Amino acid sequence: MENEDRIVDDFAARRLRVLRQQAGLTLEQLARASGVSRAMISRIERAEASPTAVLLARLSAALGHSLSSFFAAESVAVPLARRKAQHVWTDPESGYVRRAVSPPGTGSPVELVEVVLPPHRTVRFPPQASSAGIMQHVWVLEGALLLTVDGEPQPLEEGDCLYHDIGRGHVFENRGPRPVRYLVALEHGRRR
Repeated sequence: MENEDRIVDDFAARRLRVLRQQAGLTLEQLARASGVSRAMISRIERAEASPTAVLLARLSAALGHSLSSFFAAESVAVPLARRKAQHVWTDPESGYVRRAVSPPGTGSPVELVEVVLPPHRTVRFPPQASSAGIMQHVWVLEGALLLTVDGEPQPLEEGDCLYHDIGRGHVFENRGPRPVRYLVALEHGRRR
């Protein structure tokens, strides 16, 4: 497991540096745009820190990317994404497991992501203007999820689906004794 974590940290380091440089941003500019400290960005780019889901989401959004496109380094369209080739990432803070289901490089405005949130865990995404207009459907496949958007709690059970703007603050909470599995369908480019 430690070796896998190192591989993910090295990938995140390279990918963040490349995306920042492609955007023509200094560490300081990315820090201001994302709200993540310059020191933390530097540590991530040197693979000295394992970024959490919240940090990666903030950095990705400031660079004009989603978490899925952050992890999709391929630029060639691949119409089929077999399960064994789908990128899987575990958030070091919450332990949630995120699988990028959509085929990479297609340019589709829709991304599918499968998430497994362990029991009694919470992931908080603060409001972020750079993510405004990116909409998501959250469809619970197994278990029960409490999804709070703009301070309004929405209890979701198996089969329930909630649609919302990810630029608003939102919190995923698993209050139960077993993991909750849900599908996130991100819709890019739509403004409300």
